[in-house]
Amino acid sequence: MGANFTILCPIDFSECALNALEYAAKVGEKYKAKLIIFHVLNKKDYQNLSPLDLGGIVQKEFLEQKLRNLQEAVLIESLPKGLKSCEVVILEGAIVQATLDFSKKINANLIVVGTEGMNDFKKQVVGSRSSKMVMQSDLDILVVPRKAFFKRPRKLVYASNYVEEDKGAIKKVIQFAAFFDSEIDIVHVSSRSRLIDKALHKTMVEEIKPAISYGLENYLQLAKGDILVTVSKKKDFFDQLFSKNLSRKMSYFITKPLWVIKSY
Repeated sequence: MGANFTILCPIDFSECALNALEYAAKVGEKYKAKLIIFHVLNKKDYQNLSPLDLGGIVQKEFLEQKLRNLQEAVLIESLPKGLKSCEVVILEGAIVQATLDFSKKINANLIVVGTEGMNDFKKQVVGSRSSKMVMQSDLDILVVPRKAFFKRPRKLVYASNYVEEDKGAIKKVIQFAAFFDSEIDIVHVSSRSRLIDKALHKTMVEEIKPAISYGLENYLQLAKGDILVTVSKKKDFFDQLFSKNLSRKMSYFITKPLWVIKSY
């Protein structure tokens, strides 16, 4: 899987985007991946910043140099540790659509994108570029909050409602955990009756326990998760994830990355 693994990291030079790039490089080391640092040049935005640079030539040259500097830093740090390669791509267009189109064109395995913070998703970030990517993409996305500086993930928390898709997605989680020697906690999130939940819980445990160490059932007991993982193929993902009953339980992850698995 690692031989052809491709990671796409959109960059706008914000702090959260730079954090996302660090995560992308560290994950890329483990998967021996090709990392593409991707910047979408929106001429309208840059014309507002530099109205005298009508052709955008100065801005583009400045951006190209900044991207080359990032590329060089990644290559120096991560190439000796397993990263296969790091490239820079600049395109013009609408940021979200251009990113999604390019991710399909290169058959990316993972998009790593920054955001201001998980606590903003429902109130402020829904409608933003990062949340639109999550909702519209068919590819896996790792969303990295601004304050989430990379450290080896000691524990992955997989939020499950025991659907069929979990069985395929958990295989990805197991591989990721093996790379970082991480624990996996599976947290059952559901609005169904307790009796049905127990039956599903028993079935799920029996099916996956040969592969992983099964963890918490009650989300509120969670203390030290480093990455939250969930599976979603639905457009109303954020409504499900941040429902009234679940939002307070997820408050711990306001500074933690969220890995949304879309394919398995």
